Amino acid sequence: QVHLVESGGGLVQPGGSLRLSCAASGRLFVHNTLGWFRQAPGKQRELVADISNSGEINYANNVRGRFTISRDSANTVILRMNRLAPDDTAVYYCNAKVYPIRAPLETYWGQGIEVTVSP
Repeated sequence: QVHLVESGGGLVQPGGSLRLSCAASGRLFVHNTLGWFRQAPGKQRELVADISNSGEINYANNVRGRFTISRDSANTVILRMNRLAPDDTAVYYCNAKVYPIRAPLETYWGQGIEVTVSP
């Protein structure tokens, strides 16, 4: 019931910046969290950052201070990535967690967008 449309990403040099955008639509309910995960080849998918509808934010330790997450009233979540390094190279996935009334947590994923940091 939740659809995620991602945009952004691409190839940047070390020290550069990128912006990722994810537009969420559908049945988000009152309590929800939008954010980004990433997965490099052969590695486990990991949380990058997320933000709840009430404004609570979580960052991975290795991106805190470099990345900034935000969302607007249209349920679009933005990830601003600064001072990118080769270790940031991965496929980035938009993620939505919704909390229906009297029902279990629901999790949704975008299709993924590639970010490559390389000379």
